[in-house]
Amino acid sequence: MLFDNAPNPPLRPGQRLVTASEINNAVWRACDTFRGVIDPSQYKDYILTFLFLKYLSDLWKDRQQFYLEKYNEIIDNAPRTERALEQFERFRLPNTSRYDYLYEQRNASDIGEKVDIALEQLEEANRAKLEGVFGDISFNSERQLGQTKDRNRRVKNMIEDFRFIDLTPSHLESQDVIGDVYEYLIESFASDAGKKAGEFYTPSKVSTLLAELVAPKPGSRISDPTCGSGSLLIKVAKQVGSNNFAIYGQEINRSTYALARMNMFLHGFDDAVIRWGDTLNNPLLLENDRLMKFDVVVANPPFSLDKWGAESASGDRFGRFHRGVPPRSKGDFAFISHMIETTYEGRGQVGVIVPHGVLFRGSSEGVIRKRLIDENLLEAVIGLPANLFFGTGIPTAILLFNRARTNSTNTDVLFIDASREFADGKNQNNLLPKHIARIVETVQTFRNTPDGAAGVVADKYAYRAPLEEIQENDYNLNIPRYVDTFEEETPIDIRATQDQIILLEGQLTEAKARMQRYLQELGF
Repeated sequence: MLFDNAPNPPLRPGQRLVTASEINNAVWRACDTFRGVIDPSQYKDYILTFLFLKYLSDLWKDRQQFYLEKYNEIIDNAPRTERALEQFERFRLPNTSRYDYLYEQRNASDIGEKVDIALEQLEEANRAKLEGVFGDISFNSERQLGQTKDRNRRVKNMIEDFRFIDLTPSHLESQDVIGDVYEYLIESFASDAGKKAGEFYTPSKVSTLLAELVAPKPGSRISDPTCGSGSLLIKVAKQVGSNNFAIYGQEINRSTYALARMNMFLHGFDDAVIRWGDTLNNPLLLENDRLMKFDVVVANPPFSLDKWGAESASGDRFGRFHRGVPPRSKGDFAFISHMIETTYEGRGQVGVIVPHGVLFRGSSEGVIRKRLIDENLLEAVIGLPANLFFGTGIPTAILLFNRARTNSTNTDVLFIDASREFADGKNQNNLLPKHIARIVETVQTFRNTPDGAAGVVADKYAYRAPLEEIQENDYNLNIPRYVDTFEEETPIDIRATQDQIILLEGQLTEAKARMQRYLQELGF
């Protein structure tokens, strides 16, 4: 919860709890204000930012009501209430930053500017938490929202749409609902945004799968060096099952970084550390001027990123590319190298989503892949169905690296071909819980049987490959080399087929004769 030092007031007579689906639908209708005006990848910034402001406003009113009742005060004379709000609540909310004030001003000729000022004052009042969060968003932008008359109308419509969205905790069906609504909207915006969506969102079911595969333990430090809007980080954190964890992320896109910061607050992760910058060229998650180390590092980095910084990688002051420098036009192994170097030696885990080319491309990528395998860091290769991700239909894979294996005699690698297990979706394919469960169970069984026999684990699905076999394949990790999914055709019974043909020909001849008699009877 955002304000969690005291219970929420009970429901009053006639009140009912608001469901997540009701809020989802209401906020999605508010998006109509911007549809057709600006690109979906941009209007998400306006809607989600205003949702954040509305939520803080409703929470503030809820807490204010709690203190008024607690201290038996009225709103026009409530010194103890005001003092409690200032001293005990996690956020400060200036009068001109509150939704009700903006609603009263909705017909003002400078309403866009008033919303901008509200955000500036909200940020200033909570500088330690919100500094830089609203810097790139303007509700007074002529370039984005049109000339004054059109801009005022759109901002007014949006403000009025939010009037009917009640986000006070005492009215919500679940205290997780606002974070879930935020996630719903981000996923919906990703669906609308198409190709650009991959920059800020990993599909929910893929995030769930990766979170269950890395299985973070209480006390874990968790990181995502390309965190987007933070959804994957949140899924992994929730997998811990307690509040005993620390999460860190870095994001290169400024507006997406702002979404990630708001996303963390809405899920109650106030202590999350999210940095804005280029992870490969300027890693900002540091301790004592060295790379910060983590127990779990997960990512869905941009696939085959061009111009990622190869020209300066050989002189990297953190020594991240000691296994080799990936090609300039494909940064996949640059992200993998960074992720591995930021995990604790002897126990750190990495889960990364990659395009299939990472499994078999040669040159410098082949050299890096060989060294990672020879160091016994690679644990599993999991092939996923095609068309799971927004904006690309290519098949992908999850690579699991485990630094605990450097102390293990187990050098086998698990290969899973889950590419055929999915549910068809309208725009994207989907993983169902049963698909996720099968993958996770197969990986867990592999981990729990370090001395298991090499070979087929599950027919046409999973294979345990010894290091020697991978070496014989020249360190090529292409999944079909290990998991045989060939389906033999059912043998054809030639004699039975000939008999069937003869039968059908006889039936056809008889049918033609009957047709001819009918035609003669009709005079044709």
